[in-house]
Amino acid sequence: MSVLRFVIASSIALGSLADAGGPAVAQQLQQGSVADRFSKQEVRIPMRDGVTLHTTIYTPRDRSRAWPILLNRTCYSCQPYGANVYSSRLGPSPTVEQDGYIFVEQDVRGRWNSEGTFDNMRPHQPGDLPVDESSDTYDTIEWLLKNVSGNNGKVGMWGISYPGFYSAAALPEHHPALVAVSPQAPVSDFYYDDFHHNGAFLQSYLGATATFGYQHSGPTTEAWHSSPVPSSGDAWTFHMSLGPLANASQYYGADNFFWQQIIDHPNYDEFWQARGILPHLKQVKAAVLTVGGWFDAEDLYGPLNIYSRIESNNPGTSNQLVMGPWGHGDWAQGRGIQRVGNMPFGRDIARYFQEEIEAPFFRHHLKGAGEALPFEARVFDTGRREWHSLPAWPPAEGQTAQLYLAPGGKLDTAAPAGVAEDQQASQYVSNPADPVPYRARQDIRHQFTPREYMTDDQRFLAG
Repeated sequence: MSVLRFVIASSIALGSLADAGGPAVAQQLQQGSVADRFSKQEVRIPMRDGVTLHTTIYTPRDRSRAWPILLNRTCYSCQPYGANVYSSRLGPSPTVEQDGYIFVEQDVRGRWNSEGTFDNMRPHQPGDLPVDESSDTYDTIEWLLKNVSGNNGKVGMWGISYPGFYSAAALPEHHPALVAVSPQAPVSDFYYDDFHHNGAFLQSYLGATATFGYQHSGPTTEAWHSSPVPSSGDAWTFHMSLGPLANASQYYGADNFFWQQIIDHPNYDEFWQARGILPHLKQVKAAVLTVGGWFDAEDLYGPLNIYSRIESNNPGTSNQLVMGPWGHGDWAQGRGIQRVGNMPFGRDIARYFQEEIEAPFFRHHLKGAGEALPFEARVFDTGRREWHSLPAWPPAEGQTAQLYLAPGGKLDTAAPAGVAEDQQASQYVSNPADPVPYRARQDIRHQFTPREYMTDDQRFLAG
């Protein structure tokens, strides 16, 4: 027999379905293009070690009041480049954009138009030197406050996925002006998130290794890397023909530093441990809103553990969690029915989050407008398809249960009679030459994150 241990949170008495919104902002920027409403400038901000980071600043043309700064740091490029070339959208959502902030985007160290050497998850180093993502963020905020006119002295930060990590990594020893941070689908520990899932390397990420494994030769506005792995075709045939993962070295050599890190450190050794941000989330004074998706096949470990670690290490800090029926970053999308694969969960769920949770969070902490979000955790019950506001996470009603596989395909809370503890396990033979696919074989295609398997019909596996 097999033993399963997990937490069951009863859906009974989880809380009301009250909205978490606040009053509408009295004064918003007028409708129109980004260029009509904002002025743009590009600057190079010096870090404490002399490296300069490319930074794009969009300032409201309305100078009748002071605006807070909303910062996004990214490894994916803050395109479009050029002082007269404007982005079509600013900030995390149209609602936040219309509220009005000084929007700042930055290429992180070693990426795109910034100087320096890139590290996928640069280890946090307390103190002034060597540099890390926290110190780079601190230096950026210090420069912005002194050099961008019309700011109100308050800074917020947000990001999804890698930029979600940069948001969380800004929290240790953070700048005192950083008062509101929203890590969304954040990577927290590369051995458990993203490319690795509890130490297992996801082969679907093989093509993306090119994106993160090549250093640029200097600041650039053009891509300097390409993937040698096919981006289309039959992924099942490709990976079966590849054979053992060691054969992937035919695609990546010593010049791809990320691939070398992966193959040189298969276990959770000091290399990976040093890159985890969780142990450093202490003395956090900024308000934090961590966001994740129950069906995020990329970064589900990160949001839950970042929230938990901040909660345990920083009593009294405003620390809130939102978990919705989303895949990776789905809450940044627009109107329509929210689906994960073929599973629908409701209409305009992303829009609800943007308008009633995300925008009020920044509005309250950066502008002093509206009430604080009235919950500790806002979680979506995927069975009942409804939101719940909770005063604590995990919910106080939650119970830890030990379940056993029982005859007839059932689960039982009672241990099977007459079976010794060391016999309560099933054995099977794993054949790497004939693996169990995550989808029906004819449906497997090349993709970065295998989103569909989170909700796919798994009955084909019975064969």
